Amino acid sequence: MENKVHCLVLSFPAQGHINPMLQFSKLLQQEGIIVTLVTTLFFGKKLHNLPPSVTLETISDGFDIGGIGEAKSFKQYLDHFAQVGPQNLEKLIDKLGRTSYPIDCVIYDAFFPWTLDVAKRLGIFGVSFLTQNVSVNSIYYHVLVGKLRVPLDVQEISLPVLPQLQHRDMPSFVLTYEKDPTFLELAVGQFSNICKADWILCNSFHELHQEGADWSMKIWPNFRTIGPSIPSKFLDKRIKNDEDYGATQFQSEEECMEWLNDKPKGSVVYASFGSLASLNEEQLEEVACALTDCESYFLWVVKPSEEPKLRKDFEKKTQKGFVVTWCSQLKVLAHESIGCFVTHCGWNSTLEAISLGVPIVAMPQWSDQSTNAKFIEDVWKIGIRVPIDEKQIVRRDEMKKCILEIMDSEKGRTIKSNAMKLKDLASNAVGVGGSTHQNITEFVNSLFHFASYKQTITN
Repeated sequence: MENKVHCLVLSFPAQGHINPMLQFSKLLQQEGIIVTLVTTLFFGKKLHNLPPSVTLETISDGFDIGGIGEAKSFKQYLDHFAQVGPQNLEKLIDKLGRTSYPIDCVIYDAFFPWTLDVAKRLGIFGVSFLTQNVSVNSIYYHVLVGKLRVPLDVQEISLPVLPQLQHRDMPSFVLTYEKDPTFLELAVGQFSNICKADWILCNSFHELHQEGADWSMKIWPNFRTIGPSIPSKFLDKRIKNDEDYGATQFQSEEECMEWLNDKPKGSVVYASFGSLASLNEEQLEEVACALTDCESYFLWVVKPSEEPKLRKDFEKKTQKGFVVTWCSQLKVLAHESIGCFVTHCGWNSTLEAISLGVPIVAMPQWSDQSTNAKFIEDVWKIGIRVPIDEKQIVRRDEMKKCILEIMDSEKGRTIKSNAMKLKDLASNAVGVGGSTHQNITEFVNSLFHFASYKQTITN
């Protein structure tokens, strides 16, 4: 009988987490592996446009009516999910084993380390999936092992295989620990039992973090980079009709693509600040003025929750600018009219820009974004970070200056050249024989060997 491998892929209930895990699931399916994607009951109800090949299941986190927003605090949400999650996950694994093929492997978002305990208890592969970049992961690991003390007692931070870091380059949770330790504890907790995982997968590619990836493999020999986890059309083109992630909470506005089609090559500034961070009224006004005052065309994504903060006389669609509530970011970044990307530097957005060779104007907000911005500007040299003032606001003149430098200066042309070089490295990594392709092949082979061994001892 032919060996079948069945992977359960458990994602944290947030768009930036489900996207790379869903994309990796598609790659596994291409290799003949059965995949069941799992998220929370509340989050699962909000997802649209799931690929027909992907089976979605949900488990209760204890907040089925309102999700995270139903909990009194984020800490209460995490604590309660850690209590009820293991039992609910185990019930689902049991159900799937009775109604389809038994689960051989659980690939879990590293934010849920309790998942690994369930996998070990059931005698199946437990695989940790890290959704942030290699360097950010190493910072959190050093907090865990005590090599980086929190709260920070030095201005300059020196850690193995990382550039010299200032406070402003650190993940925000390191800086806000005393005010609220919840987020740092969540990030550091990813590594609490990770040494017991059968594999540790990271959404990046080896050439982007060569020293960091090699260092990680010395700490965890089973660590591998398997990214960029973005739809196949934009990199290797090996999965037919794979043009978007699917599983979005929002409906795309295709009108913006028609608007872009009329614009000259490299003439449009694309601005978007992710699905979680929300800009306050003052910051929105500064961004609005910067975009309208600069000489370039602009396409700006303003979330529905932010729209009321825009001044009432702000025109949302003109020949020069277009404001939308959502768009297919990958299709926009791939459009030849785009000249630069003003972004919050979330890791998915950063990887997308890298994969498509788009220069970045970095405007980090929180979490890992400041560290990503440090690498964008000083290590990879594919963008410019906008300064902030004493109120933590990016002012219009500074933003305009950075946009102009990217769009029309010798430095901007060098940055564009660097971005195109990274694009080629990303494409080569996922191509046949590339570092990511080899790592995924090695991982898939290990799953089939495990399933074969399990079947042998069962028989």
